[in-house]
Amino acid sequence: MTNREWFKQAKFGMMVHFGLYSVIGGEWKGQRMDYIGEWAQSKFRIPKAEYEQLAKVFNPIFFNAEEWVKVAQDAGMQYMVVTSKHHEGFALFDSAYDDYNCVKGSPFGRDIIAELAEACQKHGMKLGLYYSQDLDWHEKDGGGYDTPWRNHDDMPWSNEWDWPCKEEKDYSRLFETKIKTQMTEILTKYGELCLIWCDTPRAITPAQSQELYDLIKKYQPNALVNSRIGNGLGDYRSTGDNRILFDTSEETSMTLFECPATLNKTWGYKSFDQEWKDANRLFEIKESLNARGINYLLNVGPDHLGRIPAPSVDILRQLGKKLRGE
Repeated sequence: MTNREWFKQAKFGMMVHFGLYSVIGGEWKGQRMDYIGEWAQSKFRIPKAEYEQLAKVFNPIFFNAEEWVKVAQDAGMQYMVVTSKHHEGFALFDSAYDDYNCVKGSPFGRDIIAELAEACQKHGMKLGLYYSQDLDWHEKDGGGYDTPWRNHDDMPWSNEWDWPCKEEKDYSRLFETKIKTQMTEILTKYGELCLIWCDTPRAITPAQSQELYDLIKKYQPNALVNSRIGNGLGDYRSTGDNRILFDTSEETSMTLFECPATLNKTWGYKSFDQEWKDANRLFEIKESLNARGINYLLNVGPDHLGRIPAPSVDILRQLGKKLRGE
């Protein structure tokens, strides 16, 4: 079976947003954010030097890769997509590029992606990796600085609080160093991947999107690439976040589809977001999406200790029972 055939049959996957923003939990210096938790650094305009200190306390001692895989499988999910590096620039894998990762730069000292890859292989779960190929708030040249509008009105796409002069930024410098280095690492160190999940293409050029796509296919020829690699490329279409009413007839260039969606209101962990969808609602959404040929990629946001929140686990187990007719 080809990966395209598998993807169409899979129908249901788990997305995991995990990083330094999980330590913040949506709160910073007495303020709570009203938007998605993984955007905390931009929302609060936390200086790079200050945000880096979070790595020194990042120690998810309850992280257990097999438990994460078990939760996904109990829910009837066929694959898992994990944020190897989100917009904050902190990697959940051991990287030769720099020490800003969970192995070299945190007291945890373990390669989270390696452990998940091992657990997925052991239990027959396919693994995909998210990698923010454009936005990177830890780097001066992180993309998004030429975007004329802001996310959710008040959050800049690029780090303009540390580096306000966009004329001094050059995404190509980041692309040729960090992006290509770390993308090669995740493509070559963790076994076979079912897909690569890129995000928020802003500064990336058509030539760079193509180069990145070719790099992925060089090392992972069977891995599918989502449309957020940018510039019309990709093997399947990622709909907008939580866009469950997406009409596939609007799309003419792709035949595979996936809708990334949340269990509550956030992707990255927020301690005070308790607006959970119940199992019945998730069942309705899944059935509606799958009937239109769209995979349902449902997110969980583990807390700073590496635990998938108990309400998420309970709801997903209930959903799994409902899908099995129990």
